[in-house]
Amino acid sequence: MDRDLVLECRGVSHWFGPKRVLYDVNLQIIRGEIVSLVGPSGCGKSTLLRAIVGTHPPCEGSVKVKEAGSERALAVRGPGRDRGIVYQQYSLFPFLTARQNVAFGLKLDQTSVAGRLLGFSKWRGLRREHLAAATSFLEKLKLADAVDLYPAQMSGGMRQRVAVAQALIMKPEILLLDEPFGALDEATREELQRLLLNLYAENLEARSRNEPPPYTVLIVTHELNEAIFVGDRVVGLSQYWDWKGAGLEEPPGATVVYDRCAPVYRPDEPRNFDTFVKQREEIRESTFDARNLQPPEGSAVFWKQLEEGKGQGVLA
Repeated sequence: MDRDLVLECRGVSHWFGPKRVLYDVNLQIIRGEIVSLVGPSGCGKSTLLRAIVGTHPPCEGSVKVKEAGSERALAVRGPGRDRGIVYQQYSLFPFLTARQNVAFGLKLDQTSVAGRLLGFSKWRGLRREHLAAATSFLEKLKLADAVDLYPAQMSGGMRQRVAVAQALIMKPEILLLDEPFGALDEATREELQRLLLNLYAENLEARSRNEPPPYTVLIVTHELNEAIFVGDRVVGLSQYWDWKGAGLEEPPGATVVYDRCAPVYRPDEPRNFDTFVKQREEIRESTFDARNLQPPEGSAVFWKQLEEGKGQGVLA
């Protein structure tokens, strides 16, 4: 099957001293997907994200990212602009406006202190371009009225939108979201979920023009309804699996125990929780139930589903 992979995690294992956290994690993400990553507390979801970001390389295995149009994936050796990340806690500078916060990454990427001082006229032109691009992203995320507001003047949902714009303006190959909506109220959370669906709709439009989808997202969430709603695929990471049946003598850490397609929703489509029931129960049983120890391949059938033509959206 010829697929444009953005991310490849192969045999990723991680431990901290004697504590085993991740074991033989294998994950491939196709360009344009929104993949939801779920699992019990402490199973290593954030550790896996940090391995992908490059701040905490895995003890074993490899992480590779492929740029659009490239023939080969490059190994992650550290943080890079091809990966963006948004955390639950907003990473905004309090002394900068929304527009200045979003433009800040471009400033660091495209200029230096010496360049700005010695080539002021060129920097002034670049600065205008950066601020215009930041304004455009904020308008895309429905923050046109907040471009000149400081973080203290914005709601939590607005600040999180600015953080997403801050990451997206760098045009990363993959955007990583680590429990990004966990601290928000339900109404604001649903609003930001639809923000992700709007990005996915842009991916579908790009695919219809035979262009590479611009946004690939891996979102960590503890809320199963959210995982199914925003993702075209749900991956379950868990320490609860039959490691004894795999011939191991002690708990080796969490691995992928669930990987299946999820229904695709349009931004204006209402959520139908009744359609989530079966998949929610599958995820709970395979990923969260410490009494139900299965071999990991049992519920990890995503690639088989694609071969059978069951993918939707960009996976169709």
